[in-house]
Amino acid sequence: MSFFTYKKGEMHAEGVALKTIAQQVGTPFYCYSTGALRAALGEFTRGMKGMNASVCYAMKANSSLAVIKTFADMGAGADIVSEGEMKRALAAGVPARKIIYSGVGKKATELMAALQSGVGQINVESVAELETLNAVAGQLGKRADITIRVNPDVDAKTHAKITTGKKGNKFGIDLNLARDAFAKAGKLPHLRVVGVAMHIGSQLTTLAPYAKSISKVAKFIAQLREDGHRIDRFDIGGGLGIVYKKEKPPSIAAFLAMVKKATKGLDCELTFEPGRRLVGEAGVLVGEVILVKPGASKTFVIVDAAMNDLIRPTLYDAWHDIVPVRQPRPDAATIRCDIVGPICESGDYLAQNRDLPRLSAGDLVMVRSAGAYGAVMASTYNTRPLVPEVMVDGTRFAVTRPRPSIEDIFSTERYPPWMERPKT
Repeated sequence: MSFFTYKKGEMHAEGVALKTIAQQVGTPFYCYSTGALRAALGEFTRGMKGMNASVCYAMKANSSLAVIKTFADMGAGADIVSEGEMKRALAAGVPARKIIYSGVGKKATELMAALQSGVGQINVESVAELETLNAVAGQLGKRADITIRVNPDVDAKTHAKITTGKKGNKFGIDLNLARDAFAKAGKLPHLRVVGVAMHIGSQLTTLAPYAKSISKVAKFIAQLREDGHRIDRFDIGGGLGIVYKKEKPPSIAAFLAMVKKATKGLDCELTFEPGRRLVGEAGVLVGEVILVKPGASKTFVIVDAAMNDLIRPTLYDAWHDIVPVRQPRPDAATIRCDIVGPICESGDYLAQNRDLPRLSAGDLVMVRSAGAYGAVMASTYNTRPLVPEVMVDGTRFAVTRPRPSIEDIFSTERYPPWMERPKT
């Protein structure tokens, strides 16, 4: 079910016309559908019935407090990768015991903050981190519950920049080396090994890499138990893909059925860390056409949304469907064009070589599937304010992050003491 549909010729987010939001908030803006968020997490919770399993939302995909709280209110925990994300999760109402701290480069100060806050699990990704965490936990007089993330060396068949489970990736400990890491962890007095973690990549559109990885890790868990380790948890990670173009990702039900079969008899509590799958299709970016610029070889539709607002097309060669907010006639003529922003970079584009209905200055366009790795990766490049984030719930909407003023952007900067302050 799509929560973004045309009604009476205008694109709506649930029961709210995007044109109405644009008139009140201005453009560009991100818009999230509460119904879509709830529906996605609901698929997981229904599919997990009968399983000893839980969901920890991978909030790096979208760290809006309103989004996190929507999931927390439904019982989800959070998967974090920084102290800042931990504080966001706590501020949004996620209990500390439901927080999992992942990431390859946790500083001692960050680990200390996590232990002081009472996070439920730390996923360790190197022997060096084991030693650092043991020292920090010792200083606090605590024992830290940890899993060790292993790298199963499985090709996730996704984009090279979002593959995380191959030998050449920086994540996890190679399976051939992980046994020694577990042995070392078992001897460190301030660590309690509770399980094994993995995460093989993002935007997976087939279940085969998951099945292969789970099989390899399940065999490894059996080996660890033979070594005397008590392994009670298996953190499977996330990465399930969404529709951007014509992908046909597996359903959540099919994914969970595969996991249930692959982990049968393993006797582990399972953790899932979906991010993109929960928020990707629940969010859109809306921009306004500034002008249309015919060129010698192509036409440029210049909009007020740019690469600093949505960097995925430039960073990952990512495809996002783009449609007019006003519904075009079925027989409307189209033009081949690039949809670009006003930033001084040739890489500033949202789409290239698209056939779209003719657009004019003042028309609104909607970029689909922008709820994940959109606003959260935005910047103020060219001193452009971060765009506001809006949440819709039925027929109501609210701004959850307002657009800062240009003065707000540089208000935190300071001149050095030897420099005379300009007169204003």
